[in-house]
Amino acid sequence: MGIDQQTQFASSADYAECRRLHKKFGTTYYFATQRFRRSVRNDVHALYGFVRVPDEWVDNPVNTDPSHQLESFRQQLIAGYEGVRPDEPVLRAFIDVATRCKMPISEPLCFLDAMQQDLSVKRYNTYQDLQHYMRGSAAAVGVMMCHILGVGNDKKAIAGAVALGEAMQLTNFLRDVGEDTERGRIYLPLDDLSAFNVSDRDVLEHRTSDQFVELMKYEIDRARRLYRIAEDSLVYLPQAARKPVRLALKLYERILDRIEERRYDVFGGRARTSKIEKLRVALQVMLAR
Repeated sequence: MGIDQQTQFASSADYAECRRLHKKFGTTYYFATQRFRRSVRNDVHALYGFVRVPDEWVDNPVNTDPSHQLESFRQQLIAGYEGVRPDEPVLRAFIDVATRCKMPISEPLCFLDAMQQDLSVKRYNTYQDLQHYMRGSAAAVGVMMCHILGVGNDKKAIAGAVALGEAMQLTNFLRDVGEDTERGRIYLPLDDLSAFNVSDRDVLEHRTSDQFVELMKYEIDRARRLYRIAEDSLVYLPQAARKPVRLALKLYERILDRIEERRYDVFGGRARTSKIEKLRVALQVMLAR
């Protein structure tokens, strides 16, 4: 399904809600987004709102069946592409952006498929299995960003966006190993655990053994290789978009540094970049040629 015409569903309040969610939940992304020109910033806020709301339903359900919420969200998305105004504020903003950017519905649906998968799948046997999940949970977001930036049909830009989405998602998994176990989830591939003699029980019980440290080093190296592929692909983005995207890349990669500095203890709280570090990295990126 494609898009034949633009819609005008959203109010300024709908965009403001997307911006609020972005600022509250996606501090690193929000910081980097502020370096885009204003019109692009609003579009990125709308994209973030679209992905944040269902993600929050899945991760932190409150007295409601998240599967039912996701299905309603999906049907409102599909109807919105057909010209029916959604009830959800973030969907009104997102669909206005998607129609203007001629974004195919396949990518937001791919994302929602991954959110649905989170309700039932708690383990991934191989990295290829995990990649299939990340194609929806993260790479689809990168592809949608490419449409917002006007390079949605550039295969090289898309390949870079997929690599960056995968790198950032893998970074999230490594940062949030402890938090994910509270939901019964382990996103580290079971094949990798086995290769380093780490059991899922070790992860669930938060054992930072020598074997677990070696596993973390292996996964961090994998993420860094993906960041290099993504960084090499930034030349395929519009000139004005390269530094904001590079800033997001550099800031997210710094989370891996913080994990290393904590001696790979990902069970005692989130590894974060400070506001001062964000400003320092932003200055370096913005002054670089």
